[in-house]
Amino acid sequence: MADCEISFDMSRMDFRATSDLLMASYWGVGRTDETHRRAFANSLCAAAYIGGRQVGFGRAITDRTVFAYLADIIVWPDCRGQGIGLRLVRALIEHPEVKTVAHWSLSTSDAHGVYEKLGFKPSTDGRYMRLDRTPEQ
Repeated sequence: MADCEISFDMSRMDFRATSDLLMASYWGVGRTDETHRRAFANSLCAAAYIGGRQVGFGRAITDRTVFAYLADIIVWPDCRGQGIGLRLVRALIEHPEVKTVAHWSLSTSDAHGVYEKLGFKPSTDGRYMRLDRTPEQ
């Protein structure tokens, strides 16, 4: 696992690199910088650094009491496969502001193994529902 630092200090975050990488991801197509500014401001965000260089980002959308949703967990392409994503997720779910949160959820198409290492399981109980829509601008 890479020797990386996880920080919740968003004044350190490289917004340009983070926003660009998210917009290039399969889930971030169609997003804008403004979308990211609003989303980050309304989330608990963390960034990963190696040698002072940002190499990852993730956020939890949460009421900080009972519910949290992991989103935008991303590691820079040249740093993948080193356990950075796992470190980011662990730091988010163990953050003191969310220690009472019992219900964590997320959506992924390709990183099931990362989340399973932390105890996440596919939802198969038939209770979860989803609404996809095109938001008004």
